Amino acid sequence: MAKLSLTVNGRSYSVEADPETPLLYILSDDLQLNGPKFGCGLSQCGACTVLLDGEPVRSCVTPVSEAAGLEVISIEGLGTPEDPHPIQRAFIEEQAVQCGYCISGIMLYGKTFIDRNPNASEQEIVESLTGLLCRCHAHVRMVRALKRYAQEVRA
Repeated sequence: MAKLSLTVNGRSYSVEADPETPLLYILSDDLQLNGPKFGCGLSQCGACTVLLDGEPVRSCVTPVSEAAGLEVISIEGLGTPEDPHPIQRAFIEEQAVQCGYCISGIMLYGKTFIDRNPNASEQEIVESLTGLLCRCHAHVRMVRALKRYAQEVRA
């Protein structure tokens, strides 16, 4: 066991854990965050996605020791219910969330892609989501939400 310092959604935490513990378990079990989900445990689906210093990572296979000293952002850290982040607002306006299980991956990979490519075509947006699994088939609405977010980024 080691004592690790983490910054998650702008707050500092000190956790005691095996350095190889998946970051997802610390976020869900110790910090009580519900956004990142356990989907496959094999980095295959994206349900566990968080941003680590601005880069999307699969927290189910990322050792907590890799997050020490870096900024971790989950979907909870993007905005608040009273003041949602523009990407969260786009997903709300397009009713793009059905069950919500995959939303960490779709939203955070989509945000990162759009922030870097605000003029991306619909096909490029769809391709940016390759490797993320959604079981409720809300893809059309999710792509519309990402296009709406891109319009706001361009504005």
